[in-house]
Amino acid sequence: MGRFFVNHNYDRYQVALYLGIVIASLLLHVTNAATNGTEENDGLLATAQNYYKQVVDLLPGKSNENSTTVNQTSNENGTTISSQRTNRFDFRTILSITVRLLSQALIIFGGVLPYIPQYLIIKRKQNAEGFSNYVCLTLLVANIIRIEFWFGKHFEIPLLIQSIVMILCMLIMLELWTRIHALTMRRQLDTEEGGAGSKEVLTDEFLDKKFTDFEVDYFWRWTTFASYLQFLFLITFIFSIMTWLLLKNVVYIETIGFLAVVCEALLGIPQFVRNFRLKSTEGMSVKMVLLWASGDIFKTVYFIIRNAPKQFWLCGILQISIDVAILFQVMLYSNKYRFRQQ
Repeated sequence: MGRFFVNHNYDRYQVALYLGIVIASLLLHVTNAATNGTEENDGLLATAQNYYKQVVDLLPGKSNENSTTVNQTSNENGTTISSQRTNRFDFRTILSITVRLLSQALIIFGGVLPYIPQYLIIKRKQNAEGFSNYVCLTLLVANIIRIEFWFGKHFEIPLLIQSIVMILCMLIMLELWTRIHALTMRRQLDTEEGGAGSKEVLTDEFLDKKFTDFEVDYFWRWTTFASYLQFLFLITFIFSIMTWLLLKNVVYIETIGFLAVVCEALLGIPQFVRNFRLKSTEGMSVKMVLLWASGDIFKTVYFIIRNAPKQFWLCGILQISIDVAILFQVMLYSNKYRFRQQ
């Protein structure tokens, strides 16, 4: 049954059923151990010791000792050996399944974790200027295209779910950024010490920009969350129609796959440019960048081990390079800030 989990095209109900059977088997095993023991605690302790021995048996240094012990025991009781081998196989199978499920859970939800500290900083300070909303644009477009790529070339289901989860996360971040940024502009307008003309400029520049205005100069600088949703709907509609028409075209499918990973690989570029332009990383969560780097390293290794399409691990390598560059900015600009303070 463990072989069932090798294939990534599994159904979640089957996964739940399999885990239920495994848990029931473990409970039954513990109950039998408790029944066969002289006391209940003795039986449970014996069961724990048995699992501990199985873990120790897996260590390379114990292989020779284990083989000798097995040979001696086999001469005494062949049935016991068969039972131990079965238990060891079950343990290894359960361990393999557990590691696989944990790695898939990290792939699905790990990309969301870096944005939690940034979200909390924006919400606590009521200031979104330290975060570039072009990060949201990059990830939204990249994951929309990646989903379209899946229809033409199926990759692992966890990677598909990751794209859906990331889109939801970026929509939450974008809604907060839009709301806080609008409040900041209104406060700036209220405290502006100028004539009516300057207020009109502020009002025209910051407080009344929508997607339906079709002004290129204010692209992705709209003041309503609905405008961002309209743009994303348009992008999704266009790519869906193109994918439907060109689903059998290998060149098109490979192109959008490459485009998706390139967009995602450039995730850190907007933040890097923003830091370079302001010569400061104030307002940016360093934890976010550190989680970016750790997540990118993990998923790149995962892509290579799981033989994912080459677009994925090339994207990971490029992302790691950009993460390192942003961390270098943190050290550079923080040192300059301390020097100016002195």
